[in-house]
Amino acid sequence: MNVQIQPPRTPAEAALIDAFGERLSLLPGNGEVTLKRDAAIEAIKFGLPTRRIESWHYTDLRRLLTAVPAFDAAAAATPVAPLIEGSSVLALLNGTAGKAAGIEGVTVSSVSEKLGDGTYAPALGPQDADDAIGALNSAFVADGWLLNIADGTVLEKPIELQNVQAGGQVHARFAVKVGAGVTATIVERQTGTGSALVSSVDNVVVGEGSNITWVIVQEQPDTATHLGQFNAWIGKDAKLTLFIMNTGGKLVRQEIRVVTKGQGSDFQLRGVNLLAGDTHTDVTMVLDHAVPHTGSREIVRNVVTDKANGVFQGRINVHQIAQKTDARMACNTLLLSDEGEFSTKPELEIFADDVQCGHGATVTEIDRNHLFYLMARGIDEKTARGLLVRAFVAEVIEELEDEPLVDALEALLVDWFQTHG
Repeated sequence: MNVQIQPPRTPAEAALIDAFGERLSLLPGNGEVTLKRDAAIEAIKFGLPTRRIESWHYTDLRRLLTAVPAFDAAAAATPVAPLIEGSSVLALLNGTAGKAAGIEGVTVSSVSEKLGDGTYAPALGPQDADDAIGALNSAFVADGWLLNIADGTVLEKPIELQNVQAGGQVHARFAVKVGAGVTATIVERQTGTGSALVSSVDNVVVGEGSNITWVIVQEQPDTATHLGQFNAWIGKDAKLTLFIMNTGGKLVRQEIRVVTKGQGSDFQLRGVNLLAGDTHTDVTMVLDHAVPHTGSREIVRNVVTDKANGVFQGRINVHQIAQKTDARMACNTLLLSDEGEFSTKPELEIFADDVQCGHGATVTEIDRNHLFYLMARGIDEKTARGLLVRAFVAEVIEELEDEPLVDALEALLVDWFQTHG
């Protein structure tokens, strides 16, 4: 008989379990929600994921999460200026929803409200057996925003969802149900100033014929751990473009889980990871092509300097029924330091026989010939390196074809390089 002995809990695991006991009575929710929370903390009691779990192989959370800050009731976060002027801002300040802005065609409510009456309980279940982020968030989430976008709505200005922390623990939810024939841009800001543990889960349902652009800008300080999860289900003839930019955070794990639910659906992922210092950033994607005649393109660009460590895991599952799938994935990394590292693991699992699928990955340094060319024309080395890095990344940003959005993201790129280049 094999007997499995659970190793002693780490300080982080013990802190999370103790915090749950202290917080449970303060969290919103009826009996059904409490049962979901209890089930979620049981997963944490079993232990945070280690490299023995395949999907966490490059991010040993049990080892990397060395400490967990306490909840800070006195933390006073304030909204940040929107990425694009004129955006409708819905702010979550240290885990508490502020006043809801009125947006034509959009019904807005708070997660705390839906937890209180129990209607949000079904959304608290884990995505799979290894869903550590979902479990952590389900155990502690207290608030967030729920949006219902009516059929045919065309939003001229973006909606900006802000999750701003000022220290302690923050656990947020954003849920968006998009009707049929909707055109909208949603910007999600994950930012703050404190020493924090932040978990954030997005659930997005895209209705038939809609065209949605969702931008996640993660710019936490190097004192914060950020654990994010983006879940999406794409309907018939709908298109979802997800753009992710990581520019901060000490320990970051951003999961992407997408299912093409309707024929003619299309998923586009563009990612930019700007990694510096002694940080660890992991972007892990699982994409299910579940019906015929669907498409996807994933392009991730990474810039690594100092002692930063980065990861991109991309898994595309093509179901047996999903004939005529067209799926392509590429990950390109620029190393600016001999001490930086980046691990890439692209995967294709194909059960259909009439598909077009492919993946590729490259790792390179700045081309010395290109650098010499610029410096020979009077450009100093730092500026020349910055131009080359910007060209490497800007190609992906410019695919958004939204001038104010492109300008805002390129400004973040310039700011990052001025600090870390």
